Amino acid sequence: MSRVLVTGANGYIGQHLCQRLRACGKHVLALTRTQAEGPWDENFVADISKDFIFARRLNGVDTIFHLAGKAHALSERKGEEKEYDRINVQGTRKLLEAASKAGVTRFVFFSSVKAMGEGGDQCLDETCICQPQTPYGKSKLVAENLVLHGGYVPQPVVLRLSMVYGPGSKGNLAQMIKFIKKGLFPPLPEIENKRSMVHVDDVVQAAMLAAEKPEALSRVYIVTDGKVYSTRQIYLWIRQVLGKGEPVFTVPWFIWQLGGKIGDLLGFVRGKRFVFDSQTLDKLFGSAWYSSARIQKELGFNPGWDLRSALPEMVHA
Repeated sequence: MSRVLVTGANGYIGQHLCQRLRACGKHVLALTRTQAEGPWDENFVADISKDFIFARRLNGVDTIFHLAGKAHALSERKGEEKEYDRINVQGTRKLLEAASKAGVTRFVFFSSVKAMGEGGDQCLDETCICQPQTPYGKSKLVAENLVLHGGYVPQPVVLRLSMVYGPGSKGNLAQMIKFIKKGLFPPLPEIENKRSMVHVDDVVQAAMLAAEKPEALSRVYIVTDGKVYSTRQIYLWIRQVLGKGEPVFTVPWFIWQLGGKIGDLLGFVRGKRFVFDSQTLDKLFGSAWYSSARIQKELGFNPGWDLRSALPEMVHA
């Protein structure tokens, strides 16, 4: 794996992965939509959803790490299905076609547990039937099938990532930290929901194993840190890091449920989602629980982080 291509190289995971690859002595070709500097040797500028990918640009590339795509939106809008298809599905197809012509051997596709569905109270693994509920999840599952069953490359691998955390990460967890810092986050009740997550450094570890291990050929792997977290736990740990201590009261669960229903009604009346509704409630308190036993057993994946040990660096970043 002397020469590798990383798409979406200037993204959060991409930068960490490129840094690790170069440290391992790989020649890293970074595919980005605009010219960018980073921990790579060459920069290949292209938009996979619009531009033709010339196979000659991939000459000598042994492995592709495909991260580029339209990320899961916190609030998906109607009509986004076409955009998810254009970027996540057709963009992946074009890259696979170029990879096939260039003789690329291994293709590591970064997917999401959203390709399986929205999760729940039961722990899901790779043997579960995939029932994606969102346009993002559906597009990821279609792209997975292209990678695994399209016949483009001889050694395809799919990594289904749970929520990724680490210093500088974005999304719901970063927002939670921000509002707790400002004292604007109401005290959460403990309803014992279950969330799976994974540190960005462990995502990189999983990617390296997927690229190097012969056992990974044509396999799908869920990637988590092996722990399960409740929203209340996370809330209290963040407060602890900030020196705030445990709150003296909590907002009861039924109040949150009532707020979600009121938000649904307000959204219906005004024809636009309210800032807090049932969807927001589910993102905050819902369960999304997954097992990474397969990648641990087959590839020797061993998470080096858990959320509690990572939070101090995240909170003070």
